Amino acid sequence: MNAFREVATAYRIAWGYLAPFTAIHLALRLLAAAVIVPLLGLVLAGVLATSGEAVLTDQDIAGFLLTPGGFAGALVVVSLLLIASVLEVAVMTNTLRLHQHNAMRALIEGLSLILARFTSLFRFALLLVLRLLLIAVPLLLLSGLVAWAALGEYDINYYLSTQPPAFLAAAASIGALLLLLSIVLVWQLSSWAVALHFLLFRQVAPRRCFALSAAELQDDQLEVIRRLLAWLLVRILLAALVAAIAGILIGQLQALVGPDLRLIVLYTLALILVWMFADAVLAALANGALAALLDRLYRDATGRQPLAVQQLAAETGSRRLAWGAILLPAALLVVGAIYAGGELLEGVSGERRVEIIAHRGAASARPENTLSAVVKALEDRADWVEIDVQETADGEVVVAHDSDFMKLAGVDLKVWNATMADLAEIDIGSWFDPAYSAERTPTLREVLLTAKGRGKVLIELKYYGHDIALEKRVAQIVDETGMTDAVAAMSLKRPGVEKMQQLRPDWPQGVLAATAIGDLSALEVDFLALNTGQISLRLIRRAHAQGKKVYAWTVDDPVTMTRLISIGVDGLITNKPALARTVMETRNQLSAPERLLLWLSDQFRLDRFQLSADLPDA
Repeated sequence: MNAFREVATAYRIAWGYLAPFTAIHLALRLLAAAVIVPLLGLVLAGVLATSGEAVLTDQDIAGFLLTPGGFAGALVVVSLLLIASVLEVAVMTNTLRLHQHNAMRALIEGLSLILARFTSLFRFALLLVLRLLLIAVPLLLLSGLVAWAALGEYDINYYLSTQPPAFLAAAASIGALLLLLSIVLVWQLSSWAVALHFLLFRQVAPRRCFALSAAELQDDQLEVIRRLLAWLLVRILLAALVAAIAGILIGQLQALVGPDLRLIVLYTLALILVWMFADAVLAALANGALAALLDRLYRDATGRQPLAVQQLAAETGSRRLAWGAILLPAALLVVGAIYAGGELLEGVSGERRVEIIAHRGAASARPENTLSAVVKALEDRADWVEIDVQETADGEVVVAHDSDFMKLAGVDLKVWNATMADLAEIDIGSWFDPAYSAERTPTLREVLLTAKGRGKVLIELKYYGHDIALEKRVAQIVDETGMTDAVAAMSLKRPGVEKMQQLRPDWPQGVLAATAIGDLSALEVDFLALNTGQISLRLIRRAHAQGKKVYAWTVDDPVTMTRLISIGVDGLITNKPALARTVMETRNQLSAPERLLLWLSDQFRLDRFQLSADLPDA
């Protein structure tokens, strides 16, 4: 219980500094958004320039990080992020040491100290990242080795969907390794809990800070861990309480104010603003308590007060820079917020039509990548039917997503080793429903002929390292079926896209990406098919300025569909094409307040509102 008493004391101290701590929290968030994030962008751009690329996606990112330039750039980026994460606690600690209750003075003094010691702080962050890597990499490599040995035989989707004993054993082994890594990291980080104090307040060289902290805390390390875990538990409980109260209030709005949608929107916006401010105050209070807790640990361990920092800050002459670091980001973010708000309101206010793209056919209603799924997608009025294609051993192009047939049929046969005779014997429909036991792996030709005159086909080129002439064969089949004006191609592998662009420059070509670093809008393609987590107003605006479309995948939730339509995506890749079309048409019949309410509901994960009530102004 001693740990919780110490945490309670730390929160009481932080409560006495709530005004300056809240100002510090908000100001440093502005600083991070307006300065540190763009700075990270510049660093990434410079690092990517060494690779000759403007953007890297998915597997290319991992390969790039293993190069000297990529590794060095990653160290710089992570170090800057680390500085951003400790900046608030450092400034709050300085405020506590100065007993400064004036919010602006506390902020200026704290930033002055940070700017004066920034070079040392960056070196400190870099050393910390390297030390953590030395601890984590061996165990992470061992986890990867376990995954490769246990899960390398079949396609990963088989393991994820069926979770056989081998998968569960591997998951347990990897979980144990990650638990061990967590314990080691917690133990090591707790020994460095006051290293930042030595750097900022005693001007110790970055390399010596870690050893000094470990030496001072070695007899009390378990108590340090208990206090930090107690602080974390209290932080989580308080955040959950605030979120629960806000969720209950917002969820009951319709019952409280009746069916007047404008009032619902107005009160929802007001409650969200109050919720966001309350969350910011809570974060400031919790971070202030952490600063007080760590400062108490430092004083108990060393038996001395930190160096007086008023003189240090004054001697550096950094106050003018500190003022600039506050005012410039604030001005930039105000302008940016006004512009982004205008863009959002324009999207919410207007009617929009987007392309409906059936993912592997109507995959929620029929077995994926089958002719029945293609037919269902066309019946559901999908604009595009998206399919995956690979080559067989006898040179045919077939429609298949996974590298083998374990998930769909329990058959251990790689697509590139299969012949058409083999595929004729493999039932790929019964896993979905016995009614589809007659379904077999279709060819690209069959899909194109099925869709001809009824819809367009989006062909994803799948690569597992065994392709022979996939792009050439796809182009030839499309020509032979007379579908040249009704197809598009995309792939996760950019070299494959580039080959197809050379063969058929008139086709719409796109890049599929789950993750990316760099400027996606700079890619020389016609469209970007992106995971919903990658999509933002800014990215859509930049892509449209370059003449590129943005498709979102895979979107099956109607409220998320509405939000993405409102922010400007050009297409929805979905397993539910009928639902997507209904959502789009229904959205266009809603009033602007209704669309805004749906956007808020998805953006803030609020309870779903009933919009079918009689709305006098709708």
